Amino acid sequence: MTAAVISHQKCSLHDNGNPYHPESPERIDAINNRMITSGVDWITRHYDAQIATREQLLRVHESYYIDKIFETAPHDDSIVDLDGDTGMNKHSLEAALYSAGAAAQAVDLVMTTNYKHVFCATRPPGHHAGRAHSGGFCLFNNVAVGAAHAMVQYGLERIVIVDFDVHHGDGTESIFINDPRVLFCSSFQHPFYPFTGADTRAINIRNLPMKAGTRSGEWRDQVREQWIPSWVEYKPELIMISAGFDSHLEDDMGGFNLVEADYVWITRELCQIAKDCGHNRVVSCLEGGYDLSSLGRSVAAHVKELAEFH
Repeated sequence: MTAAVISHQKCSLHDNGNPYHPESPERIDAINNRMITSGVDWITRHYDAQIATREQLLRVHESYYIDKIFETAPHDDSIVDLDGDTGMNKHSLEAALYSAGAAAQAVDLVMTTNYKHVFCATRPPGHHAGRAHSGGFCLFNNVAVGAAHAMVQYGLERIVIVDFDVHHGDGTESIFINDPRVLFCSSFQHPFYPFTGADTRAINIRNLPMKAGTRSGEWRDQVREQWIPSWVEYKPELIMISAGFDSHLEDDMGGFNLVEADYVWITRELCQIAKDCGHNRVVSCLEGGYDLSSLGRSVAAHVKELAEFH
């Protein structure tokens, strides 16, 4: 099975304004270069991202927040600081719209074409963006836009969102908490930014707060015990991934010690659940991952598994 990859050149032009900012344009270059040198580029079909519509954004964000982003976006060479972590240059609004639009487009692909596994190689990331706030380098919540599109456009009622970024997906959780159409599963370092998720109690939330230094064995054991049975029981019609690779041991943005093999393993597990449910639909959206070498290797391994899973 060949996977599709959605990206757009505008995503490489978004800049937070600080040359040392970890969420850098070089992230996309690192992914593209590794995809080419590893041969993964040859087993994927590439699509240019489409811009998210206002209607799609309104399903997960408040109208006044969307207006704020549009009105705040600079048109000159200045940088606008949204929240201390998240800046915008003159290309950021378009990049954010392409990044959110890619998630909805990926849903369209898995629902209407033979491409059932799709990766969105876009930035800025999204999982810290809530209904009315930016945060953690995120403007719009890409995976949430995709999930809401799947529910409205295709009537899906059971979507699993798995977030293996080292940071809790607080924005995604806040958007879908207590919505039975979404089962949200986030593993993350705790205590750590954004200092949420460890105490969440909701029927559709399966959080795995774990200590700094967590290694492969412990993380996989928790996924097997706490997540996989819930996925089997839920019988998702679509699986979406907030694919954050800052949980890699070489990434100093966090304190987890995962490696490429762990991302391959969970990708395979999720693809198997999707296959067992009879639809094979998996959409993955890039979140974190700031060490360029480990990011490129991890994404290539993740996408290779998406493309080669049978």
